Amino acid sequence: MTKTILVTGAAGFVGFHASRKLIDAGFNVIGIDNINDYYTPKLKYARLEVLSKSVNFRFEKANISDPASLEKAVSGETVTHILHLAAQAGVRYSLENPRAYVDTNLVGHLNILELARHTSTLEHLIYASSSSVYGDREGGPFRETDIVRKPASLYAATKIGGEMLAQSYSALYGIPQTGLRFFTVYGPWGRPDMAYFIFAEKMSRGEPIQLFAPDEMRRDFTFIDDIANVLPVIVHTPPTDGHAIYNLGNSNPNTLMELVTAVENSFEIVAEKQILPKQMGDVSHTFADATSALRDFGFNAETSLQDGIDKFATWYKNTWMNESE
Repeated sequence: MTKTILVTGAAGFVGFHASRKLIDAGFNVIGIDNINDYYTPKLKYARLEVLSKSVNFRFEKANISDPASLEKAVSGETVTHILHLAAQAGVRYSLENPRAYVDTNLVGHLNILELARHTSTLEHLIYASSSSVYGDREGGPFRETDIVRKPASLYAATKIGGEMLAQSYSALYGIPQTGLRFFTVYGPWGRPDMAYFIFAEKMSRGEPIQLFAPDEMRRDFTFIDDIANVLPVIVHTPPTDGHAIYNLGNSNPNTLMELVTAVENSFEIVAEKQILPKQMGDVSHTFADATSALRDFGFNAETSLQDGIDKFATWYKNTWMNESE
């Protein structure tokens, strides 16, 4: 029997790529998204246009913060899996609009858990967490067994809270759940609020780029295909002990300046650079220990930063520059 998976945040960056892979893996995908204006909805609709070419994809505009909206989107469907990717993203925006993070990342997550609790056909709930839960720390690699009690931003705090909600619902109601801590995912069809995308846009317009504390910033940049390729395996592999958490990262941190160099190489532009102090809420360092994901799912983040940015640049030049005009 064909499985049906609900993908929240399907018009988002990871949700778009995940939906394509799950369709290819034989799932019927119900995609939901509220299409908010955190970044341009034009990009979200462009992603949905691609997904809608498949007969195995159906989209419903819905807000996970509204239980009635969520329930209406899946009414009459036999949902066997949920991939919960919808979230209010962005560390810096959480300083401006904290309530959006609580509404989506905590209330919305609770609504998904309640939906799961009342879905008798559910086999597995997978949800997105974040490397930000590890806080602002040095060293590494960061392991899933590390204590995470010092979030550097409200965004991080809501992601820790989401993990705690998931753990409680697993213990109380026996819902098989897997949390995925994503480490700075990037690539084609990416989010315009992320550094590499901002650099590309500014450099293409001949504008200077702003670098916040580049001497201390290191990120475990992880290419989107390396994430998306393993998701069907994860979806089909519920944890044996009720609730499990995995790092999905490249395990090879790069400096911010190495990211800039990769973008400069791909676009053949040397950027004018403005060096600024570290921003409030930013963490200096992320570094994933992904050995558990390799062991259990065969996860292997093999794409180098330069290769990944090259693929982003190809999409940006051939697709997005035309779409955004």
